[in-house]
Amino acid sequence: MCALPARGSLESLRFDNRFVRGLPGDAAPRNAPRQVFGACYSRVAPTAVAAPRLLACAPEVARLIGLDPEECQRPEFAEVFGGNALLPGMEPYAACYGGHQFGQWAGQLGDGRAINLGEVVNPQGLHLTLQLKGAGPTPYARTADGRAVLRSSLREFLCSEAMHHLGVPTTRALSLVATGEPVLRDMLYSGNIRPEPGAVVCRVAPSFTRFGHFEIHAARGDHALLRQLADYTLRHDFPTLGEPGPATFVEMFREVCRRTAVMVAHWMRVGFVHGVMNTDNMSILGLTIDYGPYGWLEDYDPDWTPNTTDAQGRRYAFGRQPKVAAWNLARLGEALLPLVGDVRPLQEALESYSATYAQAWRAMMAAKLGLSAWQADDEPLVDDLLALMQQAECDWTIFFRTLVALPAPDTTMDEDALLAPFVHASYLPEGLDAGMRAAALDWLARYQARCRADGRPLEARAAAMHAVNPKYVPRNYLAQQAIERAEAGDLSLLHTLQAVLRRPYDEQPEHEALAAKRPEWARHKPGCSMLSCSS
Repeated sequence: MCALPARGSLESLRFDNRFVRGLPGDAAPRNAPRQVFGACYSRVAPTAVAAPRLLACAPEVARLIGLDPEECQRPEFAEVFGGNALLPGMEPYAACYGGHQFGQWAGQLGDGRAINLGEVVNPQGLHLTLQLKGAGPTPYARTADGRAVLRSSLREFLCSEAMHHLGVPTTRALSLVATGEPVLRDMLYSGNIRPEPGAVVCRVAPSFTRFGHFEIHAARGDHALLRQLADYTLRHDFPTLGEPGPATFVEMFREVCRRTAVMVAHWMRVGFVHGVMNTDNMSILGLTIDYGPYGWLEDYDPDWTPNTTDAQGRRYAFGRQPKVAAWNLARLGEALLPLVGDVRPLQEALESYSATYAQAWRAMMAAKLGLSAWQADDEPLVDDLLALMQQAECDWTIFFRTLVALPAPDTTMDEDALLAPFVHASYLPEGLDAGMRAAALDWLARYQARCRADGRPLEARAAAMHAVNPKYVPRNYLAQQAIERAEAGDLSLLHTLQAVLRRPYDEQPEHEALAAKRPEWARHKPGCSMLSCSS
């Protein structure tokens, strides 16, 4: 009689692969770049690597999928999540989708270097797709090699989990595995191609369905396959909305609009810049997906983008993210139009995005300022603050965290102490000039008067502000330092950042240095300020 696998072991993971079972796959078995028609996916196995080795794992995600975190230390774990082996029940595939990139229709894109291993059913009955990024070429790889470098993989692993602990809707990351093989990359597309260490990150989400999954079939006029995909998505990702049909497809679109608005408001709250908000990088579940050339806002600049490819047009700059999300949603609405037959209900659903985002933005800014509720006349207070922060080059994270310590409105204090939030957060080497000091003091007086009128006790306001204004975020230069050390074989900073970013709202005085402003040397250093899509 065969013994049952131990609970929580790799061998005990149970798979129920609904996507490949419920949707048509690619009839051609050939793993070569090509156009794939009449299919939602192509079956393809990861390409084996020379020496898979675990660099980091997220215990919380291991538990989420029903795995004992100790299992991550087994050699078999690195073999599976490095792409060298499959567990019983896994049915690997790459998905077919299209997308608008930088505002232009790009045609078929698909999982060029991502391979879905299968859908694990966790102990609570939740389906979670395990996806390897950097596991080798697929039919959607075009001219690429399907591999990923340690640099980009570490950034994705670190940021995915940091975003979760910050309370931002996101895909998760289970593991980071080195491949033992070099990968040739041109980091800034400047002609400087060099070998970099390869790595594979395992991403986890209830679904990796993107706006582009619908766009490709609509663009090709394959309305039968579009309907199959919409039926599947409605039943599995939005089961409470009812049976598939024009009205429920509209409600599904409305819910995607709502979730996207909430997600983007969270991005703005913590100062996250996605960097490449193409429609193929937008999740149908309203999750942050595809951590490529992202960045964290340091000195406040709504026109800042971390993506070198976006440096000219700045389409995906921090301040433009809400409008880009609306534009992307409009493209999804267009893709769903053949199933609905009437543009008006889709347009009404799309309009709900703006209302939801505006409400979320106001609530978020009120919370960041410690106000119990947003009032109509708070808008000039916020607008003037943002203008001041930009003029004084104030660090987004440090300013709001320092503002928490502002004394009660009736406390007598000198100007320098009162100006601390602006002074401590400013990147201006010469400090605030007389005009900025006067403007900042005027704003602080207005803010204190608003707090007085709000009536919230000082302790309650401080606690509320601490809960939404993080002290620690995965700053660009910290991630780059962790990459450089990891490439040299030192994983200590990566593991330290992992631990600190699990508690981003806590003080953690022993790690105070990780909450400091960006050093001047990092202002223009590649990896710390600007990144490419290879990052």
